[in-house]
Amino acid sequence: MTIHREGYKSIAIATLIFGAINVIVYYFFSASLMWLCNIIFVITLGLLLFLISFFRIPNRKLTIADGVVVAPADGKVVVIEETTDVEYFKDKRLQVSIFMSPANVHVNRNPIDGEVVYNQYHKGKYLVAWHPKSSTDNERHSVVLKNGNTEILVKQIAGALAKRIVNYLQVGQKVKQADEMGFIKFGSRVDLLLPLGTSIKVEHGQAVKGGVTIIAVL
Repeated sequence: MTIHREGYKSIAIATLIFGAINVIVYYFFSASLMWLCNIIFVITLGLLLFLISFFRIPNRKLTIADGVVVAPADGKVVVIEETTDVEYFKDKRLQVSIFMSPANVHVNRNPIDGEVVYNQYHKGKYLVAWHPKSSTDNERHSVVLKNGNTEILVKQIAGALAKRIVNYLQVGQKVKQADEMGFIKFGSRVDLLLPLGTSIKVEHGQAVKGGVTIIAVL
């Protein structure tokens, strides 16, 4: 397991705060309230370890295969439905949405090989990530990947806690399946908009792993 570069600054600041809090607490209270010092130490250490785990990149065998769509994120499938896309396609698409809790790995990955033909950031609200309108009303970053005649829209969506969406892609860039496309901090959601007729290979409520689980066969 490694730590994602997006976490270096946050972890460094959190470590300094952890150290400062405990130095102050032990300095003033260790003589009379050692039990309280120990409780504060355990709680703050737990919070620091949780923050570190949030930015983890676990070692895993990624799925690389033609004709399949792999999960762009870790999490739980919360939506599988037909929808009308008003942003790019202007027609009906098959939507698969993955909810990412704060405990999930938050690296986002390319679902297919292809070329980036659309990349757009949208300001918006911070509704909870499972809210039906979060796909269209929340802050989000949309990317369309094109492979041959197939285009797939990937939407990184901020949630009630997620306040920063990072996207590494640019229009015209050639990308590889399962490589990093971005990162979302502190709980969020990723939507896939697929062509109608795509064969979905996951179920509602299923836990998926980014870059590993096959979401669909084109």
